[in-house]
Amino acid sequence: SVFVSVFLLSFLLHLLLTVWWSGGSPVFTIDSVTLKLDPSVEVTSGTFMDLNCEVSVSHHQSHPLTHSFNFLRDNVLVYSKNTTEPAVLHQLTPARAANSGTYKCRVIVQDKSKGSSTHRLTVTGLQMPVLQVTSQILFEGDEVAATCSAPDESGSLLFHFYQDQEKIKQVRASGNSVETRLELKHAGDKHLRCYFEITMLPDAGRSNNSNTVKVMVKALNHCATREAGKDVIEGDIVEFVCRVVNPPPNVAVFLTKDKRMLKTAYISLSHSLRVLAEDSGEYVCKADRGNVQKEAYESIKVKELFSKPVLVMKPREVFEIERFTLNCDTDRYSHERINIGDVKYSLFRNQVLLTSGGNYTATAHPSLNGNYSCQAQALGRGQTKKIFKNSTQIVLKAKVPVSVPLLSVVGGRLILGKPFQLQCQSDNGSLPITYTLLSPHRQAEFRVVHSPWDLALFNITSIHRSIDIHSFSCKAENNPSQPYMESSGDHLRRTATIIVSRPDLTLTCTVQRGTPPITYTWYHTKGALPLVSKTTNDMRLSHSVQGVSREHGGGYYCVTNNPSNDSQRSAMVTVGVKLAGWKKGLIAALCILLTVSLIIIILVKKCLLPFRRERTMELSVNSASTKTDKTLRLTHGEVNEAANVTPGVMGKSVWSDHVSGSESDDQTREETEVPEPQYTEVHPQEVDPTRAPVKKGTDTVYSEVRNSNQGKTNILFNVH
Repeated sequence: SVFVSVFLLSFLLHLLLTVWWSGGSPVFTIDSVTLKLDPSVEVTSGTFMDLNCEVSVSHHQSHPLTHSFNFLRDNVLVYSKNTTEPAVLHQLTPARAANSGTYKCRVIVQDKSKGSSTHRLTVTGLQMPVLQVTSQILFEGDEVAATCSAPDESGSLLFHFYQDQEKIKQVRASGNSVETRLELKHAGDKHLRCYFEITMLPDAGRSNNSNTVKVMVKALNHCATREAGKDVIEGDIVEFVCRVVNPPPNVAVFLTKDKRMLKTAYISLSHSLRVLAEDSGEYVCKADRGNVQKEAYESIKVKELFSKPVLVMKPREVFEIERFTLNCDTDRYSHERINIGDVKYSLFRNQVLLTSGGNYTATAHPSLNGNYSCQAQALGRGQTKKIFKNSTQIVLKAKVPVSVPLLSVVGGRLILGKPFQLQCQSDNGSLPITYTLLSPHRQAEFRVVHSPWDLALFNITSIHRSIDIHSFSCKAENNPSQPYMESSGDHLRRTATIIVSRPDLTLTCTVQRGTPPITYTWYHTKGALPLVSKTTNDMRLSHSVQGVSREHGGGYYCVTNNPSNDSQRSAMVTVGVKLAGWKKGLIAALCILLTVSLIIIILVKKCLLPFRRERTMELSVNSASTKTDKTLRLTHGEVNEAANVTPGVMGKSVWSDHVSGSESDDQTREETEVPEPQYTEVHPQEVDPTRAPVKKGTDTVYSEVRNSNQGKTNILFNVH
């Protein structure tokens, strides 16, 4: 069985080989590929080159195989051919520098290929280019079409164009020829030429220069100007003429002054101008063609026929109801053409004729405010048209005299003994206004208000008496030639609210007779210790209680003593401190607000519980402010802390800052109004041993007292 198997396999293999050799793909091999360069690998430009590629292939077929020959330069295919021949010839007729490079031949036979060895070909030298132009006669600024070509060269070329020795342009081309336009700027004979370089072969160098082409460029002749006469006076007519000699077509001519175009035309122009002094200067005639310009210059000086009029107002600043004068005049004129009397003047207000003449006088009034100007006119000899000149405008706005100033306290209120500010202000008056604050007890102060937002404010350290407010006055002035306006302090008394901070209680103890030095001691019934003790040689001494409040209410008395150790005590007086009226009002308002709030709460509850069993509700609202029976009295003249009273007035109330829950507006104890008290003398009396020591030997002690219809005696005190 093994023998049979081997036999079968051998038979099958023979059969397959027979089929393959007889009807399958041919069997071959590429033996070699050779490339030859003839005549040499280094030649000059223009040499005819042969590139011969041969291939050797071994095979068993009777018919030839097809060969694909591919010639590559620098690995880029440059020529190919399919043939059954074993060799192919590629010719360079002739060879140029662009043909330089590394060559190789690759042969492909069916699915097999093979390449030759590489050969470096160097072609030295470049073809001389040819230059051609469309026109050889031009004008300045014209462009000429030029063509530079190297017909036998190949590849990308860079062309350079020269005018004489100056390079004027370069152009890159994908082929061996380029056409471009060249601008020739200057007149004269120009010589044009070109050469080229191969972009991809910098080592090839540059070509020789092309043939030279001569081009004649004609000049654009200068522009000329002409003006009538050199001595030019205002009103004369000057003619400007601009022209181009032997002009080319399409040339434009311009006349300008200070970059301002006066006139334009083609070839030539003429411009007439009746000149004024401001027409003096340099005029330019310019010819323009393409990018070429030619210029000519002419300067003229125009003499004034008469100078610009000047309008003067006196005084320069004027107040209403003051007189003012306007005068118009000119200080120079041309004696050759006019006399000074030939100049006529007119005055205008807001462009409307005010008067014919150079002078005007009026009384300042708002209706005369406006812009004033003057116009002068004259006609020169030999001239046909008048010359008019206007002055610079003057703005007249009559100033408003300052009105009587108003002196006021900043904030509308001041507190005695505290700093405050006064403001002085006038309702009318032109700025700036100078305000002066005057007072016999201080130096005058000044404030100058320059704008509507400025205020004339004066800082006052303090005053201690309300009458001192009369001493201030203010004056305002904005016109030195007019009397100032002054206000007095009476308005301050009427408009300012004068407030005392806390009143002071003054206790004065007087001794009728006695040997000094005398010791005065003051007592308050609410304290076991004396208030103060002072020794002096005076028969009268005072003690001040600063910032009276509720706790200062009660009885006061004084005790005197001298070296004889005979003490005397004055009668005791009672001082009452009453709640301030505004505090009472505040408490009443709070009570009313509380009552209304409670009523609203009750009504809301009734509305939310409509189905509940009705029952009688009794609401008892007690006032938060109760009786003020604890207020101590100074007979019927009460001392009230922080009251709005005038300092120095006897017997006024002083209001307390301390609000007690037991105090209210409804007092259980009536207060009796008393007539103006009389001052009476109180004889000395013995001191109660339980209150103060009593010693004999001093004279009677007096206190300043008041009588009342209830028989009480009180100490005289001052509120500051």
